[in-house]
Amino acid sequence: MRVRSGRTVRDLRRENRTAVLQRLYFDGPLSRFSLGPATGLSSGSISNVVAELVADGLVEEAGSVESAGGRPRTLLRVSPDSGYMIGVDVGETRIRIELFDLTLTELARVERPLEAAGPRRIDRYEVGVVVRHLREGIAEVLHRAGIAPERLLGVGIGVPGIVARTAGGAVVHGQTIGWDAVPLERMLRDSHLLPESVPYYIDNGAKTLGQAEMWFGAGRGAHNAVVVLFGSGVGACVVSDDTRTGRAIEWGHLTVRVRGRRCRCGAQGCLEAYAGAEALLERWAEAGGCPPADADEETALTAMLAAAYPGEGGGQGAEPGIGQGSEPGSESRPDGGAVPLADATALAVLEETAEYLGAGFADLINLFQPERILVGGWAGLQLGTRFLDSVRSYATSYALSYPAANVRIDLGTFGPDAVTVGAGILPLADFFARGGHRTEPEREEPLPAWRTTLQERAAH
Repeated sequence: MRVRSGRTVRDLRRENRTAVLQRLYFDGPLSRFSLGPATGLSSGSISNVVAELVADGLVEEAGSVESAGGRPRTLLRVSPDSGYMIGVDVGETRIRIELFDLTLTELARVERPLEAAGPRRIDRYEVGVVVRHLREGIAEVLHRAGIAPERLLGVGIGVPGIVARTAGGAVVHGQTIGWDAVPLERMLRDSHLLPESVPYYIDNGAKTLGQAEMWFGAGRGAHNAVVVLFGSGVGACVVSDDTRTGRAIEWGHLTVRVRGRRCRCGAQGCLEAYAGAEALLERWAEAGGCPPADADEETALTAMLAAAYPGEGGGQGAEPGIGQGSEPGSESRPDGGAVPLADATALAVLEETAEYLGAGFADLINLFQPERILVGGWAGLQLGTRFLDSVRSYATSYALSYPAANVRIDLGTFGPDAVTVGAGILPLADFFARGGHRTEPEREEPLPAWRTTLQERAAH
């Protein structure tokens, strides 16, 4: 381990604790013997760190494994009940709140529908209503699981929009939902629901989705990836070696057509105005399609996919393409049965959407040169692998050839809980970064460089 100027003995201990906790968390159970090469720490450091973590209740024994000619080696794992996190998804039709133990096993969940109170879509995001749902939902999951609030490591919340850090806490700028500098963290603090010692971690929903995919999903092992959230709108999270926690970008508001369709953010020609599920359904209706009346977006998108890819489970593995079925109807199968024809209007809108998304992916490829682009969100998962084939083709044709040849575009592996799991990871990641301490210890004076070097050598 290299020594950086200004580090203290406490810094070294915290980093060693972090290294052991992370290896046990991702690769455990492991023996003390296996932890050495996995972390790069000496056997003496491993013994000291494990003893501290066991004494703190963070690590526990998990059986044993035979060794080559010696006594069985005791296996260690992170103790699931040594801490708890809450993950929240302020979504497009509902708020989902989940309580997890330290291993991200779900213990309780609550969902609160977001229903429009007026003629505009953004009416469902009335700030007071959202905050009330959050207060009540957090209290309910804690009550159901019988967990005292003091045992929480924190509450992670994924929200639409840009999150700014201020001295008074996180402030949300959600233009598409009508939030203008909403002091969400202060509003939650003012409710006195949780002790002051329990932190809130508020961030963009695409970033929390990215956290989930990079820690446990299709992004694991990648050094550079982009995770795309495709729902009513679209967003993205960029993860690289320089930004391991991810950085949310307003990809959905990239201009793809000058003076194009009006986006719900107020600008014209945004990608979201063409590729978000809300815009996709609007364009189908404008082209003469027949979205189901009074259906929510998820149901309506399912109907559109069924119309475009009849008999294929929402677009999985379809053969008919654009122009292969001009009007809804049916044709005869060899066995005499009826085969419904594809809705050409729905197919055309989906194909145009695939091209817009492909162009947007090409921009991500050219800008960030990722190893992987992963598509998540309820709409992205509904559209499925068949639709993604078309997006891949367009992305390759629009992107520079070298980065396009080195990127893999796939669906994410998480379902509808991805944002809440990722939100739960926010306090967990901070907890690990502090070496398993609930609060950051008071700072020591830095060791002189020569003392730091000696301390580092002694640790190994």
